[in-house]
Amino acid sequence: MNVYKFGGASIKDAAGVRNIQSVLELTKQKSLVIVVSAMGKTTNALEDVVAAYLDSSPELDARITSVYQNHWTIAQELFGQTSHPVFNEITLLFRQLRAFVDGNTSRQHAFVYDQIVSYGELLSTTIVVHYLQDQGTQAQWVDVRQYIKTDATFREAQVDWEATQAAISQQLPQSGFLVTQGFIGSEVGHNFTTTLGREGSDYTAAIFGFCLNAQEVTIWKDVPGVLNADPRHFKQTKLLNQISYREAIELAFYGASVIHPKTLQPLQRKEIPLFVKPFNNPLGEGTRVGKGPDLSPEIPCYILKDQLVLLELSALDFNFMMEDHIGEVFKTLHRSQMKVELIQNSAISFSVCIQDKYHRIDELLGQLRQHFRVEYHPKVTLYTLRYGTTQGALELTKGKTVLLRQESNQTLQLVLKAQK
Repeated sequence: MNVYKFGGASIKDAAGVRNIQSVLELTKQKSLVIVVSAMGKTTNALEDVVAAYLDSSPELDARITSVYQNHWTIAQELFGQTSHPVFNEITLLFRQLRAFVDGNTSRQHAFVYDQIVSYGELLSTTIVVHYLQDQGTQAQWVDVRQYIKTDATFREAQVDWEATQAAISQQLPQSGFLVTQGFIGSEVGHNFTTTLGREGSDYTAAIFGFCLNAQEVTIWKDVPGVLNADPRHFKQTKLLNQISYREAIELAFYGASVIHPKTLQPLQRKEIPLFVKPFNNPLGEGTRVGKGPDLSPEIPCYILKDQLVLLELSALDFNFMMEDHIGEVFKTLHRSQMKVELIQNSAISFSVCIQDKYHRIDELLGQLRQHFRVEYHPKVTLYTLRYGTTQGALELTKGKTVLLRQESNQTLQLVLKAQK
């Protein structure tokens, strides 16, 4: 049984839902687990619902209604008459959402987030499965929370592989088209909904692929495959036909956005190939990730992360930056929930490029300045160049100030800031 995953961009509207049926017809699959993300920007909209709920905002009802109307509109385009059973199911899901909002007593952000945001995938799969059934496809809706079991680390849940493998092996139907949700699971203790981290739908597909011993896993995207650079930031991009597991993990580690970093690990363990293909051209070549050459064709790859912060630290007494100093820095970064993107140290200084995901930079600076001299550079961009050339590096630095440069055998990283 193979696995297909359709991302939010591929089902952002009625045309995208219709296209799933076209993909199934063109690829002639007989049995599939079909993992589906939330539609379009639904996750963002539900995050706004979370914020309104926790802030006791008068906008809460309007934000829920907006999400409801978006899905209702897409369903009307697909099914026409509101007498279709899908409309009752959409309404029931929103009643459940409102019941949670009205009855919940927890103010823990991560818990509330998972219970609310997960409705995006529940809604999208409800619409998709009804459409496929209406087209004559023997599709069945499957609640992923019965199969992917996790711990209770809300927003970043860790998979309980033993419980997940047992549930999939013993309970999941082993044939047909099974439509299920990406990104979410449930914790073993009380069955509360959990999420696997942002962009976790790719990971969901890999979990099913691993547990089912799939021949292959395919992720359908709004790009031709894995490109050597993000077309939103670079003008000329090329398709990578083949990437080894090792190289794909390297690219994911540095921030390549097409493949979720956790997705590759379970697939590599069983040598299950991953295909990344364009949903608007199902028979297109796409990219294969698996055993084989590290990179084909062998061309430079560019990765960009922006809106980062660079901190340059030195001891208050101008002494060496020793292990105990660096250890204290990492403890402080961990307490402030900062994601470290790059580090570099010399005898008297330590530089770290971080992502301030939870907007706690002021708190962090206050703590660090008790022990260190701190130079603070906001809104910097980290460029990573794999297999690059000198000319390629020069192009990146045009009109920018180089704040930090780090180079290894195959990788050049530059922290740059636009010149005023």
